[in-house]
Amino acid sequence: MSVEALTYAALGARLAVSPEAARSLAKRRRLPRSLSDDGKALVSVDLAEIRHTPRPPRGRQAGNIAPFAAKIEALKAEIVRLEARAVDDRADFERERERADRLTVELLQATAETMAAKEVTARLEDEVAALRAGGSVDSRGQATRRLGHLAASIVEADRKACR
Repeated sequence: MSVEALTYAALGARLAVSPEAARSLAKRRRLPRSLSDDGKALVSVDLAEIRHTPRPPRGRQAGNIAPFAAKIEALKAEIVRLEARAVDDRADFERERERADRLTVELLQATAETMAAKEVTARLEDEVAALRAGGSVDSRGQATRRLGHLAASIVEADRKACR
């Protein structure tokens, strides 16, 4: 049992692993460490006690890549399909927004026309009520004038409605 003081690089070379793997091994095994004169860490290790077998490299083999390549191609095709659908959906959205804007304008116009028609109806109802309340024709012919105004208002309202 000979204990040697090795740097991580030297330990890695002896065990056929990288210096980072040697450092990790020293930490896991809680091997005693000290500093050398040049500031490098030295690990006290008995190589006879360490039965370290390095793991094989994790490089991917050609057989393992094929399923991933197929999956990548399937995902690319899905992305293209979804982008095309997004373009179609955006066009539908724009059409519906324009349609909603047109309907809003039409609704506002119809509301304004309805309010104007209600005002004319109220005025005509007031004139009809005044004619009914007036009764017979007086000396000045006010009933005749009111009736003329009523007829003119009806004709005017009819003309507006026909436009």
